[in-house]
Amino acid sequence: MESEILITAIRNIGRETFIPCERFGSMRLAMKNSKSNRRFFNLQNYIKLWHVIGFFAVCGLSLSVKQPNYRKASVGPIITGAMQIDEYIDSLKGKKVAIVGNATSMLKRVHLVDTLLSRGVSIKMIFAPEHGFRGDGDAGELIKSGIDEKTGITIVSLYGNHKKPSSTDLQGIQIVVFDIQDVGVRFYTYLSTLHYVMEACAEQNIPLIVLDRPNPNGHYIDGPILQPEFKSFIGLHPVPIVYGMTIGEYATMINGEGWLNGGVKCRIIIVPLLNYTHKTPYSLPVPPSPNLRSDLAIALYPSLCLFEATTVSVGRGTDKPFEIFGHPRFPEGDFEFTPKMRQGAKYPPQLNKVCHGVDLQKTAKVRNYELNLGYIIKARDLLADSAVFINQNSFFNRLAGNAVLKEQLYKGWGSKEIRASWTSELEAFKKTRAKYLIYP
Repeated sequence: MESEILITAIRNIGRETFIPCERFGSMRLAMKNSKSNRRFFNLQNYIKLWHVIGFFAVCGLSLSVKQPNYRKASVGPIITGAMQIDEYIDSLKGKKVAIVGNATSMLKRVHLVDTLLSRGVSIKMIFAPEHGFRGDGDAGELIKSGIDEKTGITIVSLYGNHKKPSSTDLQGIQIVVFDIQDVGVRFYTYLSTLHYVMEACAEQNIPLIVLDRPNPNGHYIDGPILQPEFKSFIGLHPVPIVYGMTIGEYATMINGEGWLNGGVKCRIIIVPLLNYTHKTPYSLPVPPSPNLRSDLAIALYPSLCLFEATTVSVGRGTDKPFEIFGHPRFPEGDFEFTPKMRQGAKYPPQLNKVCHGVDLQKTAKVRNYELNLGYIIKARDLLADSAVFINQNSFFNRLAGNAVLKEQLYKGWGSKEIRASWTSELEAFKKTRAKYLIYP
């Protein structure tokens, strides 16, 4: 009997506390006046007190937790940071300005440099990333510094042996503007250029304006996390292959996580996007580099770039780079291609050789939600022992961000097994990423 009264009291505590009624009140009054049941009345009060304390403690904790300060997206076309010129031009007028840009630094059909010059901004220097200021250099090609023919402004290449602006480069510069379209993949070198520009600006106490642009692969996060021993210009930070952030969000993460040399902080001003979320599809109006010419190629790039350290061609030197893959020793099938020397692919893999392979234009989706290991596993199996598969081991490890993926592939692991090995690290990264998101 006593146990039944106790169970009833505990069961009704929550309802009695917040929804008092005559029945509960009568029950408690009878319990209070009963000598045999008075200890249960006191126990009920004790439990009730802790229910109330717990309720308000949870409410207080929820209010104290810092929530991401997302920029609310509204209906309408995406407006890039560069297009919002009135938001940042006052910070540039009357100052000596340097621009970090390339062919993607466009405001509709006019280049950012030309637009700012027409508005009276004094641009003293242009810094160019891989592929050059006009964006026509081959991958890995040495880009030389020089003079922009259209404007006469000095161009300093930030590729090759000169990846970071020097104090001499920045002498007299009062503010730097970064406006380059990224594709949301760790080994795309524009991220490393951003890092070194931030570092140089921090060391010279020069503010940096980052004009944010959408990430066409910003709707998912996937791939192994870069391990410190594999840091290079194609990966400087402990992030997965696909990290799901805009260039502006990424800049705040570089600062916040103390990844710059010596933990220095760059004074960054982000001009955020309008009408954008990470789930918003975005078709790039300008190819970000010579061999990413289509939405499909950009979507497939995270998965196919691992082939760059193998003997397998991804279509460089054809009309479909990063939309196909093949090899001369793949079994003959319905599709073949022959890489040729051309602009943006002067010495493509398997040059002038007939490659049997796969045309992903027929099967792949423009919007992926995970890194597709099926392509590289299929290529491994098709080659079998007919040729060396991964022929640049250290390069492959830098692309993967670890030495494990190569061994997993050689041991015959499947996609599900490999992906399972990333899970815990990815979850940890997602928590870090969440601190720096600007958009939902």
